Amino acid sequence: MKVFVGVTDGEWYRFLAARPDLTEVNFWLPSGIGFHSLSAGEYFAFKSHAPHDRIVGGGVFDGWVRMPVSDAWRIFGEANGVPSLPAMRQAIASYRKQPLLPGDDPEIGCVMLRDTVFLPEDLRTPSDWSNNIVRGKAYDATGSQAGSIVEALITEMIHRHMGETDAVAGPVFGRTRVVPTRVGQRPFQALVMDAYHRRCAITGDKIRPVLQAAHIVPVTRGGENRVDNGLLLRSDVHTLFDSGYLGVDPKLRLMVSPRLRAEFSNGEAFYERAGSPIRAPDRRANRPDHDALEWHADTVFLRS
Repeated sequence: MKVFVGVTDGEWYRFLAARPDLTEVNFWLPSGIGFHSLSAGEYFAFKSHAPHDRIVGGGVFDGWVRMPVSDAWRIFGEANGVPSLPAMRQAIASYRKQPLLPGDDPEIGCVMLRDTVFLPEDLRTPSDWSNNIVRGKAYDATGSQAGSIVEALITEMIHRHMGETDAVAGPVFGRTRVVPTRVGQRPFQALVMDAYHRRCAITGDKIRPVLQAAHIVPVTRGGENRVDNGLLLRSDVHTLFDSGYLGVDPKLRLMVSPRLRAEFSNGEAFYERAGSPIRAPDRRANRPDHDALEWHADTVFLRS
């Protein structure tokens, strides 16, 4: 288990500290550079700039993606640590030391965190921290200093979320995983969009504002915010999928209910695609779960 101590913008963390309801946040990187220091479920701590040099909070790492700033705002909104999209663009331009033109939509790195908290009392930075560190440093959480940071974060998370549970009501659907892969709702949207290369799994549309991360098994029915329980769908296709007019079989082929034509005298574009493979993520681990697809086909899909 590791904890990453990341150098954190003062305005960013003060903005979010004043909004404790925003617990799924985007620790964005203006250059779009990658972040590979943590695995999902490990801890990310916020360290203020010198001369303050203190640990002020942190969260649980859900994943990293690169995405256009407009998508980051659409998904995270104020959880980006800024009050508006123009303010976010201005902050990015300031870090890059070059203005953004009106039509620019640069890609940024998005370190996605959940269960974010800010500590009532700041903690000391690890003794081996160097002021030459620009982005941050990963520590073994079993060490005494790093361990105390993780302990403080967990204690505050428990206090902040007292009375809440990390489990969904009822049985959890799907195979048991050795490593937890469930993430927050906002990171779920971002990770699904990234896995499907920002294209609808059924139609191939790539107009990003109308693309939505759909759950195969809804959270209300025991599904989880896992990429393999998601499909990236155009908004109207999402509605048809949730309503049972469309489905995907375990071999990742499109199913179209006869009810679509019978009830609406429409849907020819979908019937033309019936039986064709959908667009699936490149990574096998991100592809739709076989059991989840069977559940949807048996429980939601309108066969007649």
